[in-house]
Parts: sequence; C-alpha cells; structure tokens
Amino acid sequence: MRLRDKVAIVTGAASGLGASTAKVFAKEGAKVVIADILQSEGTKIVSKIKSEGGEASFYKLDVTDENNWNNTVNDTISRYGKINILVNNAGISGVNKDRISVEFWDRQINVNAKGVFLGMRAVVPFMKKEKGSSIINVSSISGFIGQKYVHMGYNAAKGASRLMTKAAAVQYAADGIRVNSVHPGVMPPMKTSQISSGERKNMLASIPLGREGRVEEVAYTNLFLASDESSYITGIEVPVDGGYLAL
Repeated sequence: MRLRDKVAIVTGAASGLGASTAKVFAKEGAKVVIADILQSEGTKIVSKIKSEGGEASFYKLDVTDENNWNNTVNDTISRYGKINILVNNAGISGVNKDRISVEFWDRQINVNAKGVFLGMRAVVPFMKKEKGSSIINVSSISGFIGQKYVHMGYNAAKGASRLMTKAAAVQYAADGIRVNSVHPGVMPPMKTSQISSGERKNMLASIPLGREGRVEEVAYTNLFLASDESSYITGIEVPVDGGYLAL
C-alpha cells in the first residue's frame, strides 16, 4: 500500500474530487480525515470507506475559520497521533454573472486562497515532527490563465494558491515538507456552478483530449504527490487538464 501508516486530512472531501481522493487514499492504507462543511454527505463517505476496510473520520470544517482549523488539526493529532498529508481541496465555483461583484471577490479569496493558507499554517508545526510530509493544494487551470466566463476573483485566488505553494515549498523544504499544486481542467460541474451549457460546450471543444476529466484522474495525481514515490518533487504545478494548457 502506497500510504500505509500515513494520516491524511482532505478538505472538501464530502463530494467530487475530495471524496474520490479520500477513498483512494484509504484504499492505499491512509487514515483519512474527511473535513467539510457538509456533515451528512461527509459521514456517508466515512461509512463507505469503513465498509471497504479503510479508516476514516469526519470533522466539520469551514476552511475560512482559523479556530475551526486549529480544532480539526488538534483533534486529528489526538485521534491518530500525527499528520503526514494535507490536501487543500475545498473550494467554490468561480462562475458568477456579476463579473465585478465585490462580495463574490471576497468570498473567492476567503475560501480559495485564505483557506489554503490557513490549512498550511495549521498543519506545518505538526508536519515538522514527521519527516516526509506532503501538502497538496488543489488549484485550477484558472490559476494560469484569464478566462471570459469566470470572475476575476477566482483567477486571483487560484493564482494565489499556486504561488503560495511555491513559497511554502521553498520555506519548509528543510523541514522535510513537500508542497505541490494540482490544477484540474474541465471536470464534472459543481452543484453551485452557474456556467452555461454553451460556455461549457466551448470549453470541451478546446481540450486536446476531447473530453472532460474524471475525478479519479485528479485523485490518483494527488496519490502520487502524497506518496513517497514523489519524494524529490516539491514546488511544482501539475495540470490535470487533457492538454488544455498546452495550446
């Protein structure tokens, strides 16, 4: 098993990319903390993992709340004794019809950027005690390019996540903490997405591989970066986008 005896916190793990990552990690031997604001959905993922012989627990987490982060991390240490992996996956859709909404900007920065920072801040002191730890920040292709159909705040937040990753990778390399970012392309739409069918069709038409991505394709990328197989990789960006950024 590629994550045997490791403890992982996965945010936004009640659905989508996060849920797929949590299940893959558990199958590979990790004890997984499902951290999400969606308690009912999150506990179902825990039950699914346990029914397949894995170990998981749920913690209700608002990634914008520093105290909530500290409590989640402290409870994880109390339960499992250590933290080896953090996947900062929680995020919100960047599509909004009002492209200059200040309220939407603030929400994007709080969840998609500040939430990533608070997560790293909370786990780093404990990861310093565990050589070979890994932080994976799930960003987006929107962290590389401007797009007509998303709010500027989304691009700004995802770009911030990408550069925070590089900064943390450099600053904590000596502590044995690797930090990398993963950048999904067009995936199955989030429930909160407001993207039109026409915009989505245009996006799909521009992907060299000719299709949307599957959540497990991101999950297995996260698995590689979480495992010791990537022990000499830090500070990089990994697009999972069907070739979109190669255009």
